[in-house]
Amino acid sequence: MPSFNKPETLQLLQGGQALFPALVQAFDAADRWIQLETYIFDVHGAGADVADALVRAARRGVTVQVLVDAVGTGLLPAEWREKFSAAGVRWCAYSPVGSGLGFLVPERWRRLHRKLCVVDEQIVFCGGINVLDDFYDPNHGELQAPRFDFAVAVTGPLAAEAAEAMALLWWRVQAGYSARQRHLNEAWEKFKAAGYGGRTDASLLAQPGDSGLAALPGLSRPKAALVLRDNLRNRHSIERAYRRAIGKARQEIIIANAYFLPGGKLRRALMRAARRGVRVTLLLQGKYEYFMQYHAARPVYGALLAAGVEIHEYSTSFLHAKVAVVDGHWATVGSSNLDPLSLLLAREANVVVEDRAFASELSARLREAVMHHGVRIDPAVYGQRPLGRRIQGWMAYALMRLALLLTGQRY
Repeated sequence: MPSFNKPETLQLLQGGQALFPALVQAFDAADRWIQLETYIFDVHGAGADVADALVRAARRGVTVQVLVDAVGTGLLPAEWREKFSAAGVRWCAYSPVGSGLGFLVPERWRRLHRKLCVVDEQIVFCGGINVLDDFYDPNHGELQAPRFDFAVAVTGPLAAEAAEAMALLWWRVQAGYSARQRHLNEAWEKFKAAGYGGRTDASLLAQPGDSGLAALPGLSRPKAALVLRDNLRNRHSIERAYRRAIGKARQEIIIANAYFLPGGKLRRALMRAARRGVRVTLLLQGKYEYFMQYHAARPVYGALLAAGVEIHEYSTSFLHAKVAVVDGHWATVGSSNLDPLSLLLAREANVVVEDRAFASELSARLREAVMHHGVRIDPAVYGQRPLGRRIQGWMAYALMRLALLLTGQRY
């Protein structure tokens, strides 16, 4: 079970329009250490504001470490590579695929999908939002409406916990690179010198008192836990957190998830909840983005609809959220989709919150999206969908299962 603690402050942030100004504010107040992990780091539009704030922090002596996924984030423009290098921003790519047919190796499918940022071990930002402008998509260009996504900002013990996990991953990536370059001892010495190898540098330890940030609105005293998914000890941590909450549900479950293809256990948990009278509402991706993720989800709709689960598809813009609320008191915000890549292969991070005020705010925003931007799937219409669409769905589903088989995963 996740270890809950009482954060000092907690704030729900919707979209990059809310998250990016909060990040810039935190970066400009930082005086020791900024850790940032993201799948996509794009300097188009609002992403440049985040990048500029990192440069400003590094120039005044703050240790700035940015870990991006090598597949999600391509090579930065030369201008930004020069800016980061000159300022001293430490930039590293997670698990480069290499040239040729490297991506055909199943091990390379394990990606860094976490969206985490910790500043001075005092505030942590966690959610599904990449460093990517809300109104821009690398594959589709300018968007008419903002991407639908969430993050949460938490101060207190959770930030130090996240900082430790991020420091460990940073060292592992650095050590792996140095080992390939035959400089493992050098990597370890750099890790210790940076202050998080045995916590030898007191300047990087969290100090009591003011975090240097302005007071956040909408504060409460909830309980919160950081739930990480990796391929070692925490392989099923996020899925178990979902299943535990769904299994205890008695009134209502609201889930918004971009790429939805849950395994049998999670699907059955949702169906059992609906059959015992819980109102189960799913807000899923309605705009076509990727063939497998879009079509593979459709074959699982039938059983869910038959059990009484409501399915709504969000079509106003791209839905990228990975959030849920159960019975008005349990909520989660994070990076993990409910699909095989997130639940079985990628490194993910979610924050789980036990608090009625926070859950109420999140559920209100989800209800508004369902009511004004969702299209409900009619079970009768779904059952009469054209044969071509059924074939596409089963093809995508079969390809997804084959991919999992190649990785040795059971789902």
